[in-house]
Amino acid sequence: MNLFSDIRDLVISALDSLVADGTLPAGLDFSAVAVEPPRDASHGDMATNAAMVLAKPAGLQPRAIADALAGRLMADPRVAGADVAGPGFLNLRLVPALWQGLVRATLAAGADYGRSGMGKGLRVNVEFVSANPTGPMHVGHTRGAVFGDALARLLAYAGWDVTREYYINDGGAQVDVLARSAFERYREANGLEPEIREGLYPGDYLIPVGEALKAKYGDSLLNQPESVWLRDVRDFATEMMMAEIRNDLKVLGVEMDVYSSEKALYGTGEIEAAIATLRDMDLIYEGVLEPPKGKEPEDWEPRVQTLFRSTAHGDDVDRPVQKSDGSWTYFAPDIAYHYNKVKRGFDQLIDIFGADHGGYVKRMKAAVSALSGGRVPLDIKLIQLVKLYKNGEPFKMSKRAGTFVTLRDVVEQAGADVTRFVMLTRKNDAALDFDFDKVLEQSKDNPVFYVQYANARINSVLRKAREAGIDCADATLAAADLSRLGHEAEIAMAKKIAEWPRLVEIAARNNEPHRVAFYLYELASEFHGLWNKGNDDGALRFIQDGDIATSQAKIALARSVSVVICNGLAILGVAPVEEMR
Repeated sequence: MNLFSDIRDLVISALDSLVADGTLPAGLDFSAVAVEPPRDASHGDMATNAAMVLAKPAGLQPRAIADALAGRLMADPRVAGADVAGPGFLNLRLVPALWQGLVRATLAAGADYGRSGMGKGLRVNVEFVSANPTGPMHVGHTRGAVFGDALARLLAYAGWDVTREYYINDGGAQVDVLARSAFERYREANGLEPEIREGLYPGDYLIPVGEALKAKYGDSLLNQPESVWLRDVRDFATEMMMAEIRNDLKVLGVEMDVYSSEKALYGTGEIEAAIATLRDMDLIYEGVLEPPKGKEPEDWEPRVQTLFRSTAHGDDVDRPVQKSDGSWTYFAPDIAYHYNKVKRGFDQLIDIFGADHGGYVKRMKAAVSALSGGRVPLDIKLIQLVKLYKNGEPFKMSKRAGTFVTLRDVVEQAGADVTRFVMLTRKNDAALDFDFDKVLEQSKDNPVFYVQYANARINSVLRKAREAGIDCADATLAAADLSRLGHEAEIAMAKKIAEWPRLVEIAARNNEPHRVAFYLYELASEFHGLWNKGNDDGALRFIQDGDIATSQAKIALARSVSVVICNGLAILGVAPVEEMR
């Protein structure tokens, strides 16, 4: 049940009737007509912009449309009032029975309350993490992993057919550096002093790789030239690193559907085929780029390269895909990889990149636009940095990692659920401070605690009610006499619950799972406020001594809050708690 959608349907129906009787001209586009919560709750329950967006195309004053629309809406038994405000906004007040019925609908739907068919089963590929397989995942990867997984869960909840994908960047020079670094640990495992020279990876995490290499090869590689061992050691170390990355993701509750390898694109003709496809569109040419901004002329050497005419699809400059020596640029395999996703039949692509990939956005969107003929939209979300604090100081780097704080460090300190929730308390393109002391404290300022505490309080009500002999099964509560929920604070609680399906669709439409975390905090705040009012006003307490019918109605309201909290936490990948310890 989406009450906002239902009332919008009512508004559209009323507008259709105004067209039918000639009040409004035919042929109006109603797609921009919205029904949403009013900015000021005192103005009503819902507001519509219908008169404002239709005035110009209808050739009428907004207030004239609003007055006519108000008259039609008042004929519906669900509408208690329709008031025109300002230049033509229409504020609606709904009958209490509608909010009371919403509680029943929430309990009846359970885990499906808020689910949407908006995605219509369309296939969406969400590519995220995609870290270089050169070491354990760090805190930046953690935020990207949480965001990507929560977005995938959100889109699935809103009706999309979602594929989670990890693109293994194993085709560049960094995996050769990994191999050389691992070889030094292999030498160490054989009793020699490792030479961790500048440019190699210094972390202790490669010690087990060196030991595993010794177990496989003994000392047979020690006196061999790099040309003999580089490929085998590179493949061996990469596979071990990917196994560790998979384990890190599992600790965080993230499971990928597909792992794709960049290295697998080389030598298969896929890169050549993608570039040939663009060439057939007259989007590949030989040319010389202008010097990069900020470069002095003496630093710039003009040279002929193979270029993608990305400016034809919205980019600022054309981009090289092949160097003058014939080797591919980093961009070329990425084009081929995205072409592969297009050919797999996805209706939408989403890439989640680190903040340092901002310069890649326009060129990648241009490539997908060209290769899909504009059919497949690509949304790229950039994940900003995370700053870690503990005891008021920046959290120290991990000795094991060598240069950064690992995902394991964060999860071991805070727990997976807290980590996931907190990583979603800021929009993806905003920097995030992660303070280990604050995220574990039990206060209103800690959003994950505040939401979990609301759910725990509701479960304590259910336990006490059962001890008092009150039947609290969802089916029983849904059948309760909910007309007993008449207090304005109880109606306000129901109104907040009503926002959940609308919130899901807005968050999914904009690929913004952080909206779910924000909403859950607001919902919890509303519930704690109702709880506190009950401390002062006995009529608002959930269990009314000697009055089972009223108790069940009030418990139904509390239980419906728990349903929404659990549904929202499931999207965030966080387990709800029933009791605070």
